[in-house]
Amino acid sequence: MALRFEVLGRFNRARAARLTLPHFTCQTPLFMPVGTQGTIKGLTTDQLETIGCQIILGNTYHLELRPGSQLIDDLGGLHKFMNWKRALLTDSGGFQMVSLLHLADITEEGVTFQSPVDGKPMLLTPEESIHIQNNIGADIIMALDDVVKTTITGPRIEEAMYRTLRWIDRCISAHKKPDVQNLFGIVQGGLDPVLRDICVRGLVERNLPGYAIGGLAGGEDKDSFWRVVAQCTAGLPEDKPRYVMGVGYPLDIVVCSALGADMYDCVYPTRTARFGTALVPEGVLKLKQNAMATDERPIDPSCSCMVCKNYTRAYLHCLVTKDPMGSQLLSYHNLSFMMRLSRDLHMSILEGRFPEFVRGFLRVQFPKGDVPKWVHNAMEVAGIDISECCTPTKCQHDAMEDTGVDISEFCPPTKCP
Repeated sequence: MALRFEVLGRFNRARAARLTLPHFTCQTPLFMPVGTQGTIKGLTTDQLETIGCQIILGNTYHLELRPGSQLIDDLGGLHKFMNWKRALLTDSGGFQMVSLLHLADITEEGVTFQSPVDGKPMLLTPEESIHIQNNIGADIIMALDDVVKTTITGPRIEEAMYRTLRWIDRCISAHKKPDVQNLFGIVQGGLDPVLRDICVRGLVERNLPGYAIGGLAGGEDKDSFWRVVAQCTAGLPEDKPRYVMGVGYPLDIVVCSALGADMYDCVYPTRTARFGTALVPEGVLKLKQNAMATDERPIDPSCSCMVCKNYTRAYLHCLVTKDPMGSQLLSYHNLSFMMRLSRDLHMSILEGRFPEFVRGFLRVQFPKGDVPKWVHNAMEVAGIDISECCTPTKCQHDAMEDTGVDISEFCPPTKCP
């Protein structure tokens, strides 16, 4: 079924400046590092505060396995347990239906996992997921949803979407701390616009504190990805946070922010650091490459983080993948990069120059003008003109020729027909 879009023009909405919920306020767009078991690997909470991190994501399933939500509650909640004074979000455990599918059995009651720790069965129902998250004490908690990969087709997608809507009511009924913990629902429906629309309308009817767009970043093509985000943000309330789950590539975050999203999470910045890759404005810098061995420059000359101030590429080249310090330093830099990106997005919205920010970002990432077609399509829907960042296509070049306008000086010889 074809999906029609009206131009969203979301980039100029004032609500993007702040995300305000009971007992929780921060700037948006907002990137959340993933601290699966109450820690960002290799970094202290003081370091996270230093780079401007406002919120961390914890994993309900893994925290219940180790050390257990009851122990966390007995010791004063996850904030105190991990010495983190800022905001926390816990996911519902639903993602493990995909990542641990070989250990999971999904029914209407819930999902039964075989514990990877001791092999014992663990039944995670909507009620139990909320009970665990109430114990953990995060500021934002997620409803248990039925998660399937977007690459799957057939009746399983529809089954999962309707089950997600049934489970949200069970989550709402089980939630014991709505005054201090914000329960978000999750939009499912795969790549089917009809199912996504049904789920969006069903969740909005329940008037939740916030909404997430789930089931993406699982292998679907980018053109399908942005269309789902655009459809969901267009249907979700503008005065409530909109969270695209599992998204962490800088380009994806810029695009989704233009389409109206506010929150993101991903292991990408820290996971790629452990493989020796640093995030830079141009894309990525692979520090394992031999060319880095004698390079005395910092990772990113424009970055003011502790790593870029004190260490050279050559030094980091010696450490990456060989010494734990290497992954720690790269994780620190990569998360600093993501926090700076969030701040820059935030300020560009506040100052009314978001389109200019997007164009500048794309010019740096794609200096040859080869901006992916899916980005061009998404920005057209968002109402942002990026034509100056894109190498003209043959049809565009021919159209200019027909008007008598010479654009050859703007076209690289290898690109211009």
